[in-house]
Parts: sequence; structure tokens; C-alpha cells
Amino acid sequence: MKQLLTMLVALLTAVALQAQTADRLVTQNDEEEGKKVVAYVTSWTTIMPDPMVMTHINYAFGGVGDDHRSVYADNLGRLQQIVKLKEKNPRLKVLLSVGGWGRGGFSPMAADADCRRAFAQACRTFCEQQGLDGIDIDWEFPGDNSSGETSPRGEKQNYTLLMRDLREALGEDLLLTMASSSDPSRYDFRSCMQYLDFVNVMTYDMAGPPNHHSALYRGGTVGNGYLVADESISRHLQAGIPAKQLVMGLAFYGNSGRGEQISLQEIKWKLGSGDYVDHWDDVAKVPYLTTKDGSFAYGYDNQQSLTIKCQYILDRGLAGGMYWEYGNDDRLGTERKTVYNCLLAPDDAKLSIEEAALKQKPTAGRHLFDLSGRLVANPLPRRVYISAGGKAVKGI
Repeated sequence: MKQLLTMLVALLTAVALQAQTADRLVTQNDEEEGKKVVAYVTSWTTIMPDPMVMTHINYAFGGVGDDHRSVYADNLGRLQQIVKLKEKNPRLKVLLSVGGWGRGGFSPMAADADCRRAFAQACRTFCEQQGLDGIDIDWEFPGDNSSGETSPRGEKQNYTLLMRDLREALGEDLLLTMASSSDPSRYDFRSCMQYLDFVNVMTYDMAGPPNHHSALYRGGTVGNGYLVADESISRHLQAGIPAKQLVMGLAFYGNSGRGEQISLQEIKWKLGSGDYVDHWDDVAKVPYLTTKDGSFAYGYDNQQSLTIKCQYILDRGLAGGMYWEYGNDDRLGTERKTVYNCLLAPDDAKLSIEEAALKQKPTAGRHLFDLSGRLVANPLPRRVYISAGGKAVKGI
């Protein structure tokens, strides 16, 4: 009899959880007709983001406390400033991103049921105290800690249990998201997705010289690294993540492959120095710099490559785009405005970039090209094209 009651309780709990998950997905579908734009904003930069060009801010970073039961945020004062941006945009969601490269504490916390539940409850309390909308877990990576901590056997399962306990503590009113490695094999997504609102895939830092770290497609000159974005996204979909819960990562920085990240503004300064040559790989769909002797220097993204990647997001029906990180844009805001214009902005509300480039409309006699470089005679509505001058425009 006791065993029967235990089985009945387990069954009812599972049914209730499935109902909660279904309710959450229905709410997402009802409330989020548009795309998500998730911006990572760091604790160590001082620039205040424009709260109108994204839907979510992931504040980087928080961490697991030394007791493996608590949570904290770096530079709490800056976090509180970021939260105040919701006064300007009430629809903006601000999450604490817990983790980051080299940050430990996850393995011992996730391996202990009591610590896991205490940590999850601490996240709930922290969100309530700071006016946050949820938690983003950026554990890099279960089974292979960048912190140097030893990963026990079964850490993939521990990750799933952590997601379960976080969902239970956060309830249905707070968001739970995660940053996924470009390789989804580190996680059991078929078990995790019932607890997560959406997944941000880090489709960058996927290769080193002489290949581009965030190439969209395989091939060409610089698209032959370990993974490219198209492959990573396809693998995540195959791993069990619905497209409507999959957010593709976009890089707002140049990567030398030597542990150095530089901003788009610094890329422009380097080009202006005359010491570097700019290139475009029309197969990988990304730009890169070489030194004057032809040696690979930096793989980066610009307005053209981000426009193409945003169209990829639209074509594959993904939930949206995420970028690391807001402060690495140039002084014009080229990258953040490009992503906003492609994924969020109505056609009559584009943000200008260098003489209102993205507010241009196709007109008779103006040559337009698709994202593969082919001339388009009859542009279709709401498709992104490139004008003869290299500007991104939409069909009428």
C-alpha cells in the first residue's frame, strides 16, 4: 500500500510539472509574437545600455557562493543601475547570469542535493530582493570545468537536477535560461527543456587561427574550424530543443585566437592604421583581418555578417539572437542597431546607422542583392537584402 501511494504521488507530481511546462510554453507563444534579443551586459564596463534595443539583459556575472548554497552578483551597484532601465522600458527583462569562463562552484553545488536546493532558493530570494526577472546559468562547462574543478561522473545528470531544482524554486513567474556550449553533447536537453524558458547558444569562440571563431557556414577561407554556427544550431535542434526556445549567439567582438577580444571600434582603428587588410569570406559569411603580409589577425562580425545571421535566425524560425557583449560595439552602435533593426523593429521604426543607412527603402532602379550576392529583381516583403552600396535594407 505504501509503495502504491509513493507511485501515485510521483505520478501526480510528474503530471503537475508537465502542466506547468505547457502553461509556460502557451504563455510564451501568447506574449512573445516577436523575436528575443538577449544582450549580455558586463559588471566591469561602465556604458549604460539603451534599453529599447533588446528584450532581455543578462547581467554578467554572478557566482555560486563559497558555501555552495548561496549566490552573489559582481558590482551590485551596477546591477541595480541596470535594473532601473526597466523604468524606461517596462517590457525589458533583466536576469542575473551566474557563471562565466573560469568561475567555479558549480560541480560541488550540483552534486549535493541539499546544496542544490539551497542554491536554487537563494536565487529566488536574490531575484526578489533585486527586482530581477530570472536567472541565466552560464556554467562553462558541465563535465569539463573551465575553473579547473574536477567534474564527477554523472555531471550531465547533475546539471539536469540543477535545472529542476531551480525551476521549482523560481516558480512560473521568474525566467530560467542557460548559456549552452556550441557543442550540445554536454547536456541532456531532452530532460532539461521542461524546466527552461529558452537556451542561448554560444555560437562563437568555436575555432582559432587560421579559421574564424564565429563563421556561419563551413568552407571558404576561414570557415573550417571545429564548428560553425549552422552546424551548432542544427545539432542543438537535433538534441531536442524546439526552435522557438533556441536563441543563437552573435559575437560583438574580434577574436585573435590568442585569448584576445577586441571591440568593433578597435577593429576600425586597426583598419585605419593601414597595418591590416579587411577581407570578406563569401562562403563562411564573415569578415576577417589579416596583416599586410597575409597572416590571419582577427575574425570578427560587422553589419553585413550580423544582417545575414539575423536572416538565418528568421529563416530557421529560431527564438531570436543573443550577443556578447553590449560594450564591444562601436561608437555608432552599429552592431546593436543592426540586430534590433533585423529582429525587432517595425519597418517604419528603424534606427539609423551612418546617415540612416537602415532606413532606406528599395526603390525603382536601385540594385538589390540577396544575402548570397545574387541580384534580386522583385524583392519580397520583410526580407533582408543588401543594396549596391553595401547597406542592409528590407523589402517593402
